[in-house]
Amino acid sequence: MKPITLSLEEYRDKVYACWMGKNIGGTLGAPYEGQKTLHSLTFYDPVPDKASANDDLDFQLVWLKMLRERGVHITLSDFVDYWSKHLASYPWNEYGFCMRNISRGLRPPVSGCFENYYIDEMGSPIRSEIWACVAPGDPQLAASLAWMDSAMDHAGGEGTHGEMFWAAVESAAFVISDPHTLIRIGLAMIPVWCRISRVIREAVWCYDNGLPWQEARERILFNFGHNQPCHAVQNHGFTVLGWLYGKDYGDKLCTAVNCGYDTDCTGATLGSLLGILNGTAGIPQEWIKPIGDAIVLHPYTRGIDAPKSIAELTERTVEVGKRLLEERSDNAQLGDATHLPPNLLSLLFRNERALLALSRDPQSAITSVKGYDLALHYGGEPVLRPGIEKVIGVSVRKDDVPMPASVTIRVPSGWKVQPLGEKLSQRRYLLSAEEVADRNTIEVCATLDGQMLTAEFAMLGPGEAQGYPAGVNVSTCPRCRARVEACICST
Repeated sequence: MKPITLSLEEYRDKVYACWMGKNIGGTLGAPYEGQKTLHSLTFYDPVPDKASANDDLDFQLVWLKMLRERGVHITLSDFVDYWSKHLASYPWNEYGFCMRNISRGLRPPVSGCFENYYIDEMGSPIRSEIWACVAPGDPQLAASLAWMDSAMDHAGGEGTHGEMFWAAVESAAFVISDPHTLIRIGLAMIPVWCRISRVIREAVWCYDNGLPWQEARERILFNFGHNQPCHAVQNHGFTVLGWLYGKDYGDKLCTAVNCGYDTDCTGATLGSLLGILNGTAGIPQEWIKPIGDAIVLHPYTRGIDAPKSIAELTERTVEVGKRLLEERSDNAQLGDATHLPPNLLSLLFRNERALLALSRDPQSAITSVKGYDLALHYGGEPVLRPGIEKVIGVSVRKDDVPMPASVTIRVPSGWKVQPLGEKLSQRRYLLSAEEVADRNTIEVCATLDGQMLTAEFAMLGPGEAQGYPAGVNVSTCPRCRARVEACICST
């Protein structure tokens, strides 16, 4: 018997309200995305006749498909497979550079940070709801799943901290409602020193000390602002301002969006959270009527057999949530009625799984083999330069626990590899070569428990790692504007 029991019907209602709120907030903010000025919205303007297409939701539909098809014990290799198949056309910011790295053979988490200027942006925080909805009442589990997601395109950056924060907050919101407590639970999952943590604490300080929200917005921009409108730090502050300062459902959403910058994302995240907190009864019909129940996909999202409505999406989410809580949660389960134990807050603040996820090396590539995570640690950039020795490492984990293994490495002809012994659960090697091609393959073989685990990892040469200018996106098709390598003109 798990200590937290959630009513199945209440859970289903909150999931529906979460996805409805996602569409409402995203549609409200979409016309103003990227505008840095202060706005004065009180309702949709213009009033829509359907929900806006939004990558904030589409990526999560792909992850839901992955969970339904691969099961709830997902791996980083699963994320790579589903991104490559269904999301490869997205060219924007961190999305484009994630796929550029994967196409060069790099795997997460290094795929999420190498030559990727955009790791501190909003691309992964806006994907938090799926992890909360399939791990309700278990914030640390939701946060650890969010780390896996964000490792694809934000590893080591503020985007990771943002997604973990919101996944935990939204998971806890299924069972408690006090904003200050929920914020503290989210902050418990991420480093106290990160900028996401600091901007959220600043937003709370402004509210607690009675500053007008417009002045709080200016303080956030002065102390944490960035020229990129989709930079995660400032936008997290704005979302929290809307949540705390708004008088009612619509005013909360409009306050967040009126702060400007990444408005579809701030609105969508807050709309989702408010849906979880208050269920369908908390969403005024005037906000639902213009957009209805339909789901509108972006054309860059390919081949997923998406649910046609919020109702259908809710049923698919609940189906996965039942399985995930049963198989992976130590704290929460679904039942006929909600039961919350006396030590509820202590359970919600537990963060061991989140901290284990954060302990993963962003400068590594991880692949799943026979239920184990086999990692190549690059010790910096995934690049070998001629005539310069490089220390690399190999580690094996199962369920986040380091495992002892015997390791052999095969390298390209003409390269040298020398064992250096073990340190910090890694078998270390000295790698060198006088000539290095642009793209190279290292084969790692690890033996443990009578099994041989074999995987190939990329090592780039200097010709493939010449840098990329900050603030510039990957190349796109001039007609459809998708990644040029995944153009949708012919489909």
